[in-house]
Amino acid sequence: MSTDTLFAAETAASAPVEITIRRPDDWHVHLRDGAMLRAVLPFTANQFKRAIIMPNLVPPVTSVEAAASYRERILSALPEGSDFEPMMTCYLTDHTTPDEIERGYREGVWRAAKLYPAGATTNSHAGVTDIAALAPVLERMERIGMAVLVHGEATDPEIDIFDREAAFMEASLLPMLRRHEGLRVVVEHATTAETIDIVRAHASHAACTITPHHLVINRTTIFQGGLRPHLYCLPVAKRERHRQALRKAATSGEGCFMLGTDTAPHRRGAKQAECCSAGIFGGATALQTYVQVFDEEGALDRFEAFASLNGARFHGIPVNEGTITLVKKPSTALAAVSVEEEDVVVFRGGEPLPWSIGEIRP
Repeated sequence: MSTDTLFAAETAASAPVEITIRRPDDWHVHLRDGAMLRAVLPFTANQFKRAIIMPNLVPPVTSVEAAASYRERILSALPEGSDFEPMMTCYLTDHTTPDEIERGYREGVWRAAKLYPAGATTNSHAGVTDIAALAPVLERMERIGMAVLVHGEATDPEIDIFDREAAFMEASLLPMLRRHEGLRVVVEHATTAETIDIVRAHASHAACTITPHHLVINRTTIFQGGLRPHLYCLPVAKRERHRQALRKAATSGEGCFMLGTDTAPHRRGAKQAECCSAGIFGGATALQTYVQVFDEEGALDRFEAFASLNGARFHGIPVNEGTITLVKKPSTALAAVSVEEEDVVVFRGGEPLPWSIGEIRP
């Protein structure tokens, strides 16, 4: 089933001509570095006031100094006049110390820490090999109120790729939630109905981000008309029942579900390669896609909570003061973004979108 067919299959609810919400934040962004950073940053900065920046660079952002330096590079790459605020994260490893974590948090350098199981996704090989052994770091984070952001996939190659999220939740996440009952945990880019249920059951200290692409595509979409590498990401899209569960969760109004695009640019050559890189660049069409889903689900009145309120409240920071208006008027995003001698394919780029971004008030 193609992306177009999936959208056509939804029953669109009647909607106002436009909707105005507090300026939203993106709680999961990959900006990369260098030329790629300069090419993709304006799209996130145009849609969001703040964003949690992933630390999986090469080498990864594991120190306070590295995070501060990366933040300066991001600020230097912003378009003139932009008020976008990057929120930095620490890449957890087997060698991360509680004191380094607390120092970065107290100094305001990073907002959260990212837990990648070693080898789970792009540039994660320096990640954590034993979550239980990370207990002193997690206990310190629990004490100081710092959130951990978890890429929730098992890495055992014997586990089917479509089952790796479920395996991780059972073997790693649930024990972690039980051991650290005061730790604030964000399950990144949830893809299954079972993960949604786990987050709901632990909503007192757990939340999850939901991407625009997992609300739109299922695993069949990736193979519609042939292999479509620009729709391949990790965690990989799952069955249609999971897509429907994600849509119901995102549009439910519940405070444990928040916007996180997981926009993850790769050059076309890396996507159309013998070994395709995992990641979807959705930063340019994120809000247009999210609001379309909320419209189709008859839940436009709950869009502000998902996009602008839930994440800030979970992380204990003020919501944004400005507003953004989304207009139910057709628009078309660029099909691709140039990066030096190559380009990055835009998710839903070049196709008609029912919604557009209107006025932004700071």
